[in-house]
Amino acid sequence: MAPIPTPSAEPDDTPDAYVGLEAGPAEDLARERGWSTVRSLSPGAIITMEYRVGRLNFEVKGGRVARAWKG
Repeated sequence: MAPIPTPSAEPDDTPDAYVGLEAGPAEDLARERGWSTVRSLSPGAIITMEYRVGRLNFEVKGGRVARAWKG
């Protein structure tokens, strides 16, 4: 049986710091800070809820990040 992989550590970053930023630059900044996946979502989007280490989610309203959370 293959060993269970050890996930890399998440960036030492606060998701709330992205709220209010324009979506495009916020995505670029998140990747620069070490997030492996950045997911931009419209309000009320239907999404999978599994937690993925290294993923940052943005809810985007009017081109700006309205909410941000890990996983």
